[in-house]
Amino acid sequence: MKQIKRMLRIIFGRTMFVVISLMIQIAILLAIFGMLRVYTAYFYGAFTLLSAFLIIYILNKEQNPSFKMTWMIPIAAVPVFGSLFYLFVELQIIGRLMKNKHFANIEQSKVYLEQDPDVTQKLLKISKGNTNLAHYIKNYGHYPAYGNTNLQYFPLGELMFEEMKKELEGAKRFIFIEFFIIDQGEMWDSILEILERKAGQGVEVRVMYDGMGSLTYLPYHYCNHLREKGIKANVFSPVKPALTTYQNNRDHRKILVVDGHTAFTGGINLADEYINRRVRFGHWKDSGIMLKGDAVTSFTMMFLQMWNISEKKEEKFGAYLKDPEYYYPLELGMDGFVIPYGDSPLDQETVGKQVYLDIIHTARRYVYIMTPYLILDFEMINALTFAAKRGVETRIVMPRIPDKKFTFLLSRSHYKELIKAGVQILEYSPGFIHGKVFLSDDIKAAVGTINMDYRSLYLHFECGTYIYKNEVIQEIQKDFKDTFRQCHLVSLEDLKEDPCYEKFAGRVLRLFSPLM
Repeated sequence: MKQIKRMLRIIFGRTMFVVISLMIQIAILLAIFGMLRVYTAYFYGAFTLLSAFLIIYILNKEQNPSFKMTWMIPIAAVPVFGSLFYLFVELQIIGRLMKNKHFANIEQSKVYLEQDPDVTQKLLKISKGNTNLAHYIKNYGHYPAYGNTNLQYFPLGELMFEEMKKELEGAKRFIFIEFFIIDQGEMWDSILEILERKAGQGVEVRVMYDGMGSLTYLPYHYCNHLREKGIKANVFSPVKPALTTYQNNRDHRKILVVDGHTAFTGGINLADEYINRRVRFGHWKDSGIMLKGDAVTSFTMMFLQMWNISEKKEEKFGAYLKDPEYYYPLELGMDGFVIPYGDSPLDQETVGKQVYLDIIHTARRYVYIMTPYLILDFEMINALTFAAKRGVETRIVMPRIPDKKFTFLLSRSHYKELIKAGVQILEYSPGFIHGKVFLSDDIKAAVGTINMDYRSLYLHFECGTYIYKNEVIQEIQKDFKDTFRQCHLVSLEDLKEDPCYEKFAGRVLRLFSPLM
């Protein structure tokens, strides 16, 4: 019954209106381009010259080569359509306004994200390489390295869900929730009941979800429903019936902050499939992490930076630091270093990708990767294959049961090249892997929201936690070993059994990799 209601809401609701409106605008653009073809004889030369200038401009632009190729092919093949469409995309005003506001928010919060020199000195004594990585994340991602932080790793979404409820129940000052997907069901309804009760007790509660991620899950005016319960609510970049490219940059982050001293992040969205209350693609294997201590400040600021992209009122960032009287229990004495980091598509820095590449390049014994998608550019393929070729045990855990068929075919098209170089591809037999986890050499790890695909690495707002020499790494290592035992090791012989049409489709889809 719930599925039928959702389908009816999509068909007769605003979602269908948005889709039809966009289709009409695309049809109008195509009709205009068709009319221009009649006069091609008069100004085809001008468009040919324009396309040549655009191709030269794209070639010299600081951008991933795959994105360059995706633009250069249509511009060269159909100069009129390709050139005009590229100019339309490049001259988006709304995207520039979002960029300016986001950068202003980062500047306002910088004073609360200063690097503690004592932490830097301790890290430098242990590892020059990790000090360099911390330097990069601080100067180009704007988030410092921390000590004095306890971590708890969750190998399944249902385990993190139970801990989230406990922390929410203990909230005294504020609760910040930022998720790509919120869907009504057991998980969200349980959390919402706590949020409503806490708001009634005077706790400030803010909830933000992505306009595209939750488009088919929540009613369009669901924010009003939350506000009636005393909860401050925002939709990040709501989908509107207007043909504009800024809607391509989604908020894929998953962040929960309680009172500035506890934070959660990982792959887990607020929907029942993430805790296996609803079965979609077999067993859903996800992962997440909880932070307690100093490093939570970065997630607090990360949330406020995103919240205020659409707000006109100036934010009081300093009002949401952890309470100075907050008592650290004795068990919050884990050694090691923690670097929360965010990644934005509005700058030229691919922080999430650089963290992944650093882990791969510096691995000495092994690098283990858990990811739902494997849509790779040349740089990432070269890093993975070179790691395997120089004797590093390189393992990638992928789903056996995919959630998106085309994405899976594209991911699988990379298998042969990777396996031939010595990379081990393991598919999770019970179902779907949605966790995004890196682990290397028993000393470093990354847990967050960032998939190994173009959307996560280049187009979305993302976040993660880099961990160095913290005892929680033992739990992450245990999770990988337990997962390996439930996986099928893909061989070259297995790939030969794939239908020819699937192999061909995977190769063709590579042309559209930056869009998937």
